[in-house]
Amino acid sequence: MADRFPLIANSSANQIQEIASGDNLDLNGNGIVNANDIAARNITGVAATFTGVLTYEDVTNVDSVGIVTARGGLKVGASGAGATITSVGDAEFAGLTTARFGGVTETVSVGSTTLLSGGSGKDVILELDCSKGTVFSHDLDTGGPVGIVSIKNFRVNTNTFTTATVIFTQHSSAPSGGVGNTMVASVPGGFPGGIGTEVTLAPLGVAANAGIATNARVGTATTITLSTTGGDVDVVTFGIHYNGGGTGTAGNYRTVATKSGDFRFGSIGF
Repeated sequence: MADRFPLIANSSANQIQEIASGDNLDLNGNGIVNANDIAARNITGVAATFTGVLTYEDVTNVDSVGIVTARGGLKVGASGAGATITSVGDAEFAGLTTARFGGVTETVSVGSTTLLSGGSGKDVILELDCSKGTVFSHDLDTGGPVGIVSIKNFRVNTNTFTTATVIFTQHSSAPSGGVGNTMVASVPGGFPGGIGTEVTLAPLGVAANAGIATNARVGTATTITLSTTGGDVDVVTFGIHYNGGGTGTAGNYRTVATKSGDFRFGSIGF
């Protein structure tokens, strides 16, 4: 069937006729219902409600006063020159020359602990779940010395470097013999000595997620130990370099560790 113009009542000619090409159809106070398809080159209005799927292209501007939900992800700019945010939260910025972020803060999560099998009853595995963030806290008043640091759910899509920082707070009173892997000189049999001596990596999405055992490299090969002074704070950062060569192979990961520590109030002015 051919396209037709709407019929109108022409009061001047006293007849029913098709609306002339170029004329407007005034539906003030009326509406259009039960229309299967409407094809138009331009629609101007004050409001619109869509209950199904809305498909459109070449939109000049989108001005939203509410929340924009992009379930499949978001792409900005031309391919290879803009930004992409995936549906799982990965963000990639191509050709980035300037980035400004104001008021950025990092959430601090509490590292979880589980008893180290075969330990003395006070030795634990400290688990750092990177899906919650990259900064963690651990109070050495609870759980006992840290035997293994387990870092999990970090992304290894390409050649990447991930950091996980732990804020350790020492016992409220000076411990005897050291805790938190400070026992370098006299490590009990079967136990590691120093933070990072035993690190387990469990990257996000890797099938063999039971953990990749490795060791952290440290500056000048000096073992990282925590303070033995009660109430001290130590900040230890682990860096994980994945070379992109295969996520399930231990040799494709390189772990380093650094420490800034023995933090306490000074003797002047306190």
